[in-house]
Amino acid sequence: MQGSIAAKIETFMEAGSWIRKMFEEGAALKKEFGADNVFDFSLGNPMGDPPQRFLQAIREALDDPAPGKHGYMPNAGYPDVRAKLAEYLAKDHGVPLEAKHLVLTVGAAGGLNVALKSLVNPGETILIFAPFFVEYRFYIDTVGCTCRIVETDEDFNLDLDAIEQALDPSVKAIIINTPNNPTGRAYSEQALAELARLVEAKSEEYGHPIYILSDEPYKRIVYDGFRTPSLLKITKNAIICTSYSKELSIPGERLGYIAVHPDCFGVDKIVAALTFCNRILGFVNAPALMQRALGRSIGVAVDISQYAENRALLLPALRDMGYELIPTEGTFYLFPKSPIPDEVAFVAELKKERILVVPGRGFGRSGYFRISYCVTREIIEKALPGFERAIKRVRTRNL
Repeated sequence: MQGSIAAKIETFMEAGSWIRKMFEEGAALKKEFGADNVFDFSLGNPMGDPPQRFLQAIREALDDPAPGKHGYMPNAGYPDVRAKLAEYLAKDHGVPLEAKHLVLTVGAAGGLNVALKSLVNPGETILIFAPFFVEYRFYIDTVGCTCRIVETDEDFNLDLDAIEQALDPSVKAIIINTPNNPTGRAYSEQALAELARLVEAKSEEYGHPIYILSDEPYKRIVYDGFRTPSLLKITKNAIICTSYSKELSIPGERLGYIAVHPDCFGVDKIVAALTFCNRILGFVNAPALMQRALGRSIGVAVDISQYAENRALLLPALRDMGYELIPTEGTFYLFPKSPIPDEVAFVAELKKERILVVPGRGFGRSGYFRISYCVTREIIEKALPGFERAIKRVRTRNL
């Protein structure tokens, strides 16, 4: 008898299961050894509760006596919330955004799926950069497109020569993720400007626009005075698809937005298509209560000091042990090079120390592994000796 599910989905489930697999193994280890004795760096779940102002905004939204607050709304989201958000984003990006350029979405994942469905024809090509967020490939497949992977350089910066070689008339869009999951790398303004010039030149050459979709939920999770450059300010080909999961610590609430550059080619048709696809893909609307809370607290963000402290503790400690890591500008991830070529085997060595991390091949870059340091300081301190024992053990074997 044939299988019960689609063969493609079965293959995708295997390819995309590394994060969930490590999370589930962590649950089993915690049951066996106790939660305090397992050091789980597998899942990018933000620390702590949302800011108090946002929680208060939820209460205010619930207490609002006006009728119809839980009914249907325009599919692009509440007009008053989009207007307030547009005013904030216009100042933040230095671009004259208005409510009509925004669509509120069910997180960044919903936004990216809506954008791809709206912009790209089946058979066209989308570029992504490795290492990448694992689910990009699946989003692209859903709309019947070809996913073309372009490698970044050894420091995970954009490789403009490789990007130029990957571009051809079939390319309709590029997805960038900065600050990047899994590497923590954030692209500089110069790098983004060079990418924009290349894309604009190729759009002119091919006779159709190539859109840059910027996935930036970690935009405000940055360190050492770094400020994430505005792609909207750099190029009119930009469309932001992002979420509040990280900057408000609300991943379970599924709230995000799409912002289209006011001078983007076909902007009115694009926003109309985004609004339509927001409905037909089944997302329909961003949650009403979260929209109303957002309208009362725009600009609020979590305190990232604990992430910064964790980074300041973990990064130099791992380097002192001999792990190879690049500097990071943002997120709450590190992406060390495995001390042996097979990072899955090294991840297994860390598991012997009850340390859970994710193999890099799940993100399109074998030979590395991802550490998510959105954990307590105590977990990091207790895990450090295990990180050291594991690297010493594999080096001794390979002498």
